[in-house]
Amino acid sequence: MNVSKSGYRVFSANSTTACIELAKKITERLGVELGKSVVYQESNRETRVDVKESVRGQDIFIIQTIPRDVNTAIMELLVMAYALRTSCAKNIIGVIPYFPYSKQCKMRKRGSIVCKLLASMLAKAGLTHIITMDLHQKEIQGFFSFPVDNLRASPFLLQYIQEEIPDYRNAIIVAKSPSAAKRAQSYAERLRLGLAVMHGEAQCSESDMADGRHSPPSVRTTSGHPGLELPGRLQAPFPGIELPIMMAKEKPPITVVGDVGGRIAIIVDDIIDDVEDFVAAAEILKERGAYKIYIMATHGLLSAEAPRLIEESAIDEVVVTNTVPHEVQKLQCPKIKTVDVSMILAEAIRRIHNGESMAYLFRNITVDD
Repeated sequence: MNVSKSGYRVFSANSTTACIELAKKITERLGVELGKSVVYQESNRETRVDVKESVRGQDIFIIQTIPRDVNTAIMELLVMAYALRTSCAKNIIGVIPYFPYSKQCKMRKRGSIVCKLLASMLAKAGLTHIITMDLHQKEIQGFFSFPVDNLRASPFLLQYIQEEIPDYRNAIIVAKSPSAAKRAQSYAERLRLGLAVMHGEAQCSESDMADGRHSPPSVRTTSGHPGLELPGRLQAPFPGIELPIMMAKEKPPITVVGDVGGRIAIIVDDIIDDVEDFVAAAEILKERGAYKIYIMATHGLLSAEAPRLIEESAIDEVVVTNTVPHEVQKLQCPKIKTVDVSMILAEAIRRIHNGESMAYLFRNITVDD
């Protein structure tokens, strides 16, 4: 395909090896050249972007992976989008395989919904569309004022299970918490495998975190009638209103619902970052008789001591996609394997530019994926 006549350009929003590598894989599949631009940090750590070719009247796709320095990556994306907007690009589409701050999509006490803030910033910078993959919560799409295509990595991970795990027919899909049960059920149904769910005190789901909505009203007793509070009741600030005391949530000891004895256990999730929960789950599954343990996740953030903990754990293999750079972690831990998803990103770019339906990319995809 002739780049000058294709009607679109593909740019990389940073110069890291991982982002350039993913961008090149995508452009090779599309048959176009990677757009010429320079993205760098000045000595005072300000981000500067120079676009080296004309983008007037064209569809521009910006590929941005999220390395360790998340905030710098966001600024690179914002500055490049604004530079392309002021250069009269027709449409500016962000290709962000892992959307940052996606875990901060709910109100926590007196915090903020940072994911909504980031969505507003991207729109203000000039983005008109986003291609991403496996958002932490699908409701995040509602934060945006422009279209969002939330692609799925499950077909690639399912293919890996079928082709790379010997005797996968003897496997069982495991949800490491009840909140992950729907995703695990979706995998189990398509692979025609059994399902197990773990729950108990070792798990710490987001819904268990205090968010301020259950704060009790301040207790106020009337000076004229001391001691009128009823046992087991909480007196509200207004006379005549009594609220029952809210019982504290207590998790039972960790339990595995489902038989994993003599089976290959495959834990599925969307993000693997701090791996303590996965390591603890692997230990429990080993105790229950599972003889091999695999972790399947879309986004391998693998922060802090994750590679060392995985290497020393009962986990046999961690399989993630290349939505997030993790080359250093792979050098530290040979148990980490990568699945390439550039094919679906390239096809999404082609279809959006040509105005074709995206439905084909979601065939056989369930709502719970």
